[in-house]
Amino acid sequence: MVMRAIDDIKLFPGEQNYLRMIRNLFEFNDENPTIWQYRRSSENRSRTAGFIDTRKPLVEILAFCLMPNHFHLLFRQTRDGGISKIMRKIGAGYGIYYNNKYHRKGHLFQGKYHAVRIKDDKQLITAFVYIHTNPVAILFPGWKENGIRNFGEAVNYLENYRWSSYLDYLEEKNFPLLTNREFLTKELGGVNGCREFINDWLQSKKELADFDQVAIE
Repeated sequence: MVMRAIDDIKLFPGEQNYLRMIRNLFEFNDENPTIWQYRRSSENRSRTAGFIDTRKPLVEILAFCLMPNHFHLLFRQTRDGGISKIMRKIGAGYGIYYNNKYHRKGHLFQGKYHAVRIKDDKQLITAFVYIHTNPVAILFPGWKENGIRNFGEAVNYLENYRWSSYLDYLEEKNFPLLTNREFLTKELGGVNGCREFINDWLQSKKELADFDQVAIE
């Protein structure tokens, strides 16, 4: 699924904004109320430590990628209505934070998020590749239509792009608590398999199942 800023607003002007969204993805993935999480202090260590033990996750986060004006998410729902609940929390929570920080009013996102229901394992792999190759557009705008000028540079960029789950799939321990990687890692053939699927598609645009359905913008 994808959620995009209204009027092409830059959602993440700096590192703190990216980190805030990472925190939101973790903390809002909980059936419990989340108000207290924003009032905790650095002295309240015991309550913060206990938070992980009492969570009731709404979804499994299988993959994510934060881009300057939008973000992509791959969820597997674990509770009835879990996806709708977490997306409402993210839309409202990050919107309030952003508006307060930058002294603006009104909606931050373009209405409701856009979502695709994954039908089978092949389409799931396509979603994995599509989500994690999105940052190449920052380096080479229009690369899906025009190709990549430097394959090695694109690979290096993805393997150093902090704001997605790809580094954790490569076992770099970027945000290891956020993403549930076990299922997809096994499906793709381990760390090397994850890397091969990404690099093969970057290099040859190898056909992927239902790509047009997964590539929502």
